[in-house]
Amino acid sequence: MKQKSDYKKFLLIWSGQLVSAVGSGLTSFGLGVYVFQKTGSAASMALVTLLAFLPVLLLSAPAGVLADRYDRRLLMMAGDGLSALGLVYILICMLSGEAKLYQICLGVFISSVFSSLLEPSYRATVTDLLTKEEYSRASGMVSIAGSARYLFSPLIAGLLLTVSDVKLLLIIDISTFFLTVFCTALVRKTINTQEPERTDSFMESFRAGWNAITEKRGVLIIIIVSSVMTCFMGAMQILAEPMILDFQTSRVLGITETVCACGMLASSIIIGARGLKRNFTGILSLSLAMAGLAMIGFGLRENIVLIGCFGFMFFFMLPFANNCLDYLARTNIDADKQGRAWGLISFLSQIGYVVAYGTAGLMADGIAAVRNTGVGRGAAFVIMLSGVMLAAVAIALYQFRDVRDLER
Repeated sequence: MKQKSDYKKFLLIWSGQLVSAVGSGLTSFGLGVYVFQKTGSAASMALVTLLAFLPVLLLSAPAGVLADRYDRRLLMMAGDGLSALGLVYILICMLSGEAKLYQICLGVFISSVFSSLLEPSYRATVTDLLTKEEYSRASGMVSIAGSARYLFSPLIAGLLLTVSDVKLLLIIDISTFFLTVFCTALVRKTINTQEPERTDSFMESFRAGWNAITEKRGVLIIIIVSSVMTCFMGAMQILAEPMILDFQTSRVLGITETVCACGMLASSIIIGARGLKRNFTGILSLSLAMAGLAMIGFGLRENIVLIGCFGFMFFFMLPFANNCLDYLARTNIDADKQGRAWGLISFLSQIGYVVAYGTAGLMADGIAAVRNTGVGRGAAFVIMLSGVMLAAVAIALYQFRDVRDLER
């Protein structure tokens, strides 16, 4: 039987993740600018992002199994706290002199390995704390926390970089881990946490998670389509910074990213206050199609006002899509399998990011070389092409009846 709502406890743990997201955004922005200034290559920036993302992807499924077998809040504390080690390594390298590309890559990889413990446990904890009626509203709140790294972090980082350097950003990020671990510990202390009694093996638990996401064809379809979509959206996320840095300063980049991310904040507030009630499939298709059109406009010209407007539109659409995907999956998977299921969903739906991070930067550099133009225009071309393909896939998604049936 579903427990009563613990929305206040959800808000506490959400607050910790909000602070953590801001800190992570500072590091991501600072390292991106640092690497681009040192190398002038979009591919180098993409490599750092890829190595920061790949462990989370590869380890998400095993982390999901752990989330159903052990204390979820304890796993969140371990993931948050130990992920600081990689950032400490990068900071030490910078304090000893100039950090080389391979040292930055190693540091973000180590941090990401421990961060992989967080996501499945966090998602499953939301299910533990809330009622079904609160899922949509909570998803909007989670989107707000996720948008913080795009909304607040770039502006703060851009301003701090005018008076200091990336080392200050790393120190701030490392400090945020103490607060997030503290918030999670408080929630854990007030919950009667009981580790599930498991007689099945790790692989049996893994297969149970796989069965949970494949027993309904519609769930599997939205996961596959999500993977295709993350490939196109990943191109936008990885190439926006080199596109703008090619003709503007890091301060202007920070302000522009904040303006763009205001779109995510606006729609997250709307969803968090009202929630979505029906027609999740239609909203999902429409929001992703509009995001694709925004990507096309984003890369049209080296005009910072135009970039800001279309970037705002792109980010405005993302929480609607994420909310619909979250609701359709969450309400069609048994509660006791949520950890395993979300680990697999995270892995499968985000494979597209690996493809984007591994190829988008190389494509941008290659196109720039062939056309004898700046890296920024090569990045813009890849972004616009990805926008066309995203809009096409989003329209095709609505044709699947199995997906529409998930709302019943």
